[in-house]
Amino acid sequence: MATIQETTRPPRCLDDVPGWFPVLDQLLFDWFLNRQESAGMRGDLLEVGVYMGKSAIFIGRHRQPAERYTVCDLFEGDAPDDANQAESAKSYSALTRRLFEENYTSFHDDLPRVLQGPSSVVPAEVEAGSCRFVHIDASHLYEHVHGDIGAAHDLLLPDGIVVLDDFRSEHTPGVSIATWEAVLNRGLRPICLSTQKLYGTWGDPEPVQEELLAMVRERSDCDLSVQEAAGHRIVRLKSKGMRAPEFPPAKHAEAAEEPVPQEQAAPASAATPAPSPARPAPRRSRSRARKLAVDLLPPVVTRAIRNARAARK
Repeated sequence: MATIQETTRPPRCLDDVPGWFPVLDQLLFDWFLNRQESAGMRGDLLEVGVYMGKSAIFIGRHRQPAERYTVCDLFEGDAPDDANQAESAKSYSALTRRLFEENYTSFHDDLPRVLQGPSSVVPAEVEAGSCRFVHIDASHLYEHVHGDIGAAHDLLLPDGIVVLDDFRSEHTPGVSIATWEAVLNRGLRPICLSTQKLYGTWGDPEPVQEELLAMVRERSDCDLSVQEAAGHRIVRLKSKGMRAPEFPPAKHAEAAEEPVPQEQAAPASAATPAPSPARPAPRRSRSRARKLAVDLLPPVVTRAIRNARAARK
């Protein structure tokens, strides 16, 4: 995240919520979460860094009965150190908890559990080994991201999924260093990379990778590249004109007008109905036209014409 976007209130659809949540990542979130649910996997959901709530709203649709969904953000609160405070003031000065909650409740009846504070509060508030899906999109500073990845490791179930945002953006080198350090030295196994996010697990990535590859190879709107690096299979994905998954409109979105049945449709103007197109005059043969012309002449002229014709015969 680098800039502040203007907010549209109240949002009528997910796209009205400001934030950075590309179409490809919407597809991948949906696919990973649906896969877990189809397999009968149960576990809590966690997002660290919510901004205005775009991805949080999306994840919230996947909360199953008896699952807990927790989100954490500084909002307008104080950061734990000067560097984090400067980052927050520069990029997220428009963010308030009230805006997030208004956006979220435009789509859901209940709020998730909201932790207002630095991400360092999460380990004490979320039970270890309880989460199936963790999305980390908070501070871009190396020290904070390092801690967030360590927390995700402790909070995830054995085959849970962690998603790390901005792992290769030009303006976030701290995220890049912390992410690849986790891959090389802390046991994180990459499943796939999108343009913006790394999807990984501390479990076995191969089964989910195989299913993901099968899904992607059936699509024409996703570029695929597979490479090997440092003993890891790296699956790279890129949108190619992809459309976002369907997402329900906001609760207060204006209902679409129902089409008027044909038999009930009013004319364009009752006072001045549209004129019917003129019917073309019937075509007559040349001989019939001449006869009609002669018949219309005065009797004296008509007799003279007939006498002249008779004389020629």
